[in-house]
This record gives sequence, structure tokens and C-alpha cells, in this order.
Amino acid sequence: MRFGKQPLGFGPVGAIQIRRATEADAEAIRAIYNHEVEHETATFDLVPRSLEDQLAWQNARQGAFCVYVAELDGQVVGFGALSPYKERAAYRTSVEDSVYVRRDMGRRGIGKAIVEHLLETAADGGFHAVMARITTLSAGSIALHERLGFQMVGIEREIGRKFNRWLDVAIMQKLIP
Repeated sequence: MRFGKQPLGFGPVGAIQIRRATEADAEAIRAIYNHEVEHETATFDLVPRSLEDQLAWQNARQGAFCVYVAELDGQVVGFGALSPYKERAAYRTSVEDSVYVRRDMGRRGIGKAIVEHLLETAADGGFHAVMARITTLSAGSIALHERLGFQMVGIEREIGRKFNRWLDVAIMQKLIP
């Protein structure tokens, strides 16, 4: 238990349970994600996902890259995944995390449970670096990653454009010993 929680997260973390996402979770994941697409800057996607797109995204992720959900009182309240950081072979020991929590469920430890689980998954998968790319407007996500040992390693200035404004992205990194 390298990061202070149960390995692979299939047991409870308080009242929060982290488990692998199933096809039955696709609609809940899609609803959380599409809210971010349509109303927030946490993702730079501009077009909401269809259910078919969501299922394809989930089905494309296997092994260390599979999708996990956070469940509270039987409801999916967040999700996370690891993705390859870059395509070139020398980057294969690095991954990027993605974490989304339903907006009405913030500040309950859900994001922390998801990130801790992703860190454990990355460690178990033999990865050395976990990267997080977070819009600088997401102070809560930046603070969460800092609390879990990520360090700021750079800012991409005006790298994306959404809602008719330029957005900066903070690049954070945690090395896994």
C-alpha cells in the first residue's frame, strides 16, 4: 500500500468505493464528462460525447489504462483513468492522469481517492512518472495534486481556447520510486 490506500481500490475508502468502470457506468461517466465539456474548462474537448463515443473510449482502455469510477451510496460520483503520456517509445514509462468528480460532490475526498488509486495503479504497472495537465483555472485540482506529492514543472501559456478565451495549462509531475 504504497500511497496509503487499498491496492487496486476494489474496497471502500471511507464511504467511497473505487472500482473498474463497466459498460453500465458509461452514461454516468458521460454525464460527468459532458458537463465539463459544455460548462467548464477542465477538459479542452468542445463537443459532448455520445453514449457510443463514451463506450468506445472506455473499451479502448485496458490494463493500467482502464477507467475507474468512484461510487458513493451506489452512485457514480467521479471517474479517473491513466493514459499514455506521449506516443514515442521513450515516454512509455510515463502516464498522464485524468480525474473528474461530479460538480455537486466536490470537497468530499472523492478526487483524492481517485488520484491515490491511479498512483497505486501506475506503481503496480511499473510506471516511473505520472503527469497531470490541469488548466490553471482549476485551483482545487492543482492543490489536490500538490497534496498528493505532484510538483509543478511548467505552464503552457495560452495553449487552448475555450469559451472565447485563452487558457493556460499547468504541468505537474510525480515520480514513483
